[in-house]
Amino acid sequence: MGSRWAAERLVARVTALDEARLESHAYRLAVLGELSVAIGHEAWVWPLADPITTVGVSPMAQVPGTAELPLLITLKYATALNRWTTLPAAPARAVSLAAATDGELSRSESWAGVLCRHSITDVLSIVFADRWGIWGWLDLWRGHEDGVFTAAEAGQLSSLAPAITTGLRHGSARQFQAGNNAAPSPHPQAVLVLAENLGIISQTDSAGVWLELLQPGPRPHQGIPAEVLNVAAQLLAQERGVDAHPAGSLVHVGAGVWARLSATRMNTPTDKAPAPIAVTIQDALPAERMAVFGRCFALSPRESQLLGLAASGLDTASLARALGIGRYTVQDDFKSLFAKCGVQSRGALVAMAAGH
Repeated sequence: MGSRWAAERLVARVTALDEARLESHAYRLAVLGELSVAIGHEAWVWPLADPITTVGVSPMAQVPGTAELPLLITLKYATALNRWTTLPAAPARAVSLAAATDGELSRSESWAGVLCRHSITDVLSIVFADRWGIWGWLDLWRGHEDGVFTAAEAGQLSSLAPAITTGLRHGSARQFQAGNNAAPSPHPQAVLVLAENLGIISQTDSAGVWLELLQPGPRPHQGIPAEVLNVAAQLLAQERGVDAHPAGSLVHVGAGVWARLSATRMNTPTDKAPAPIAVTIQDALPAERMAVFGRCFALSPRESQLLGLAASGLDTASLARALGIGRYTVQDDFKSLFAKCGVQSRGALVAMAAGH
């Protein structure tokens, strides 16, 4: 009875953190504070995810071996075992690497390529997903003499997944509500050219603007944001047949600005080396913003369609004809949208969702 009460109290505290409307980084740190008491761990990695492409954004981590960050990210994306896109999600279930491999950790490319050198003995992984998309994933690491995660600890993390998933989605929604939703000044498109090991070969002069807006990566990797490495690693995983999601992501950089990152091969590889990878960074298009916006605010299909039509400038009568519903129904649907999104007018709603 005592352990059940403690578990229920933990879920209640995590739920309260969402209700406190914390910024995403602060929310994740607060949840980790609760987890460190309930489930001991030595290190952790916790990125958010683009809910459409599943690619990692806005990462947070406390791990050894940051000098090997490009390799660690590449192997994380290339490892099918316990990958966030293959973990149980409905309902979510935390799975330890030791359990998934029957103790043969070397079956994981991530462990064999990097983690073994840092004496990591187990990794407990979970994905935070709902019917609107994947909002992030969490890896807890144990090392040295700490042993492996128990089934009870995995179950405890699993029980928190619904509350954390909702908290992450709400945090992503608040990114649309924060800052300036007026039309921002356009930013120049930037291109970074990466080698197969994700080292930077060259970049356009315009890249400096975006690198100042994005979260800088740790040394010694030229301050390149982890989001750049993530889309490139997704391209490599796509090429290797590990995962079919697009090698791209939408990233909120503040003040109403959303960046779209995408990775592609530049040209045909030579006999000596693979073709470089080009990562493009540019302002997100209104339609791309609205697609993520609809998922963040859990809009219904008709609400999403109504928002898209409203963004094109249709009046109430035209909206009613386009949707095959009455004008009063259109107005009622807008009231529902206003309540969900915390606005009071169509103009404010469109500005928040589309950026204009």
